Amino acid sequence: MRRQFNLPEQDVEYLESTGYSWETITENGNWVLISCYSVPKGYNVTEVTTALRIDPGYPIGQIDMVYFLPHLSRSDGRPIGALAIQQFDGKQWQRWSRHRTPENPWRPEVDCISTHMTLVDHWLEREFKLR
Repeated sequence: MRRQFNLPEQDVEYLESTGYSWETITENGNWVLISCYSVPKGYNVTEVTTALRIDPGYPIGQIDMVYFLPHLSRSDGRPIGALAIQQFDGKQWQRWSRHRTPENPWRPEVDCISTHMTLVDHWLEREFKLR
């Protein structure tokens, strides 16, 4: 597994505790890749590699959005909104343009990869409540 940059200790502890394989890569920014990440029922696959772009000012600067490989689609054929393609690591990733809200802002020194992945799980579940 590639470790091209270091993460804060709490992020390493969280990632190690999940049992997922993970990497850090530097290509047009810093990225954390989490392999074999489980997605809820209703999608075309049951697991993906999840990528997070790590802001240069992290952990003060926030993590925003999420990227998936393979691309997710809904099994019921309904479209998923606010998607784009992002090229990095020699692959075309599916970017989900999802952001924190004023009611749920990034909290420096509190929020981290763990809290962002909780938000990612919420986005994956919420998709079926939106459409």
